[in-house]
Amino acid sequence: MASKTRILSAIAAIVVASLPTAFAQAQKSTPRAPTAADWAALGKLPDFTGVWEVSRSAGGAGGSGAAPSRPSLTPEYEARRTAFLAAPPEDSETANCLPPGMPGIMGQPYPMEFLFTPGKVTVVIEAYTQVRHIYTDGRPLPDDPDLEFHGTSVGRWEGDTLVVETIGFSPLTQIERGVPHGGNMKIVERFRLTDAETMSIQTTITDPEVLTAPYTSNRNLSRHRNWTIAEYICEENNRNFVDEKGKAGINLANPGGLPPKKN
Repeated sequence: MASKTRILSAIAAIVVASLPTAFAQAQKSTPRAPTAADWAALGKLPDFTGVWEVSRSAGGAGGSGAAPSRPSLTPEYEARRTAFLAAPPEDSETANCLPPGMPGIMGQPYPMEFLFTPGKVTVVIEAYTQVRHIYTDGRPLPDDPDLEFHGTSVGRWEGDTLVVETIGFSPLTQIERGVPHGGNMKIVERFRLTDAETMSIQTTITDPEVLTAPYTSNRNLSRHRNWTIAEYICEENNRNFVDEKGKAGINLANPGGLPPKKN
C-alpha cells in the first residue's frame, strides 16, 4: 500500500508541475478585497469615462498634421521590411480573424472604453472584441511572462498620467506589418487627458534586437459620451474556407456560412 501511495504522489506531482503557468501564477497572488476607501479613490482619478475613438482628423495617428514616422530597424529587420514591401502577401492574419495584438490593437479605427476598478484598468476594444487588463495594484512585471497577444501590463499613476509597461508578447504579433518583434520587446504607454474630450497616448517601443533606438509614436483619442461598444464578431463575415481536401478558397456569395437568402 505504501508503494502504491508513493506512486500516486509522484503522479500528482507530475500533473501539478504540468499545469498551465497561469494557474501557477494565480496561486502566488491572492489580492485582498477592495475597501470602501479603494472605491472612493477612483473618484479622484482623471475622468476616462465614455467611449473613445482614434482621431484621424489631424494628421493620422500622430495627431499633429505630420505624416507618422517609421521605426528605425537594424539591418536584418530592415531587409525583412524591404522584402515584405516588395512582395506583400495578398492576405493577412487579421483577414482571417486573428487580432493584431500589441501594439497594433490600440491603433485600430474602432472605439475603446476604459473601465476603472480598484487595482486594475480594463480596456474594452471593439475591434475583434478584445480586452486588455492593466494591473495598477503595485505588482511588478513578471520575470517569466506568458507570451500573449496583449502581453502582461502593469500601470501606475504619475499625477494625471497613466503610465503602462507591457512585456511578454506572442510571436504572432508584430511591431508593424511585415516587421516581427524580438524576444525582449517592451512597450511603455502614457495616457492623459489633454482637454475635456481628448486623450493623448504616447507609445514607446524598445526592442534591441529589432530597433536601432526606441520608437515613439503619438495618437489622440476623441471622446463620445453617448456611444456604446458594439458587438464585433469577425467570423460572422469570414469568407475564407478550407475544403475537405485542405484546399483554401473564398466564398463571396455566402459570408460566414449563413444560409442563403430566400427570394
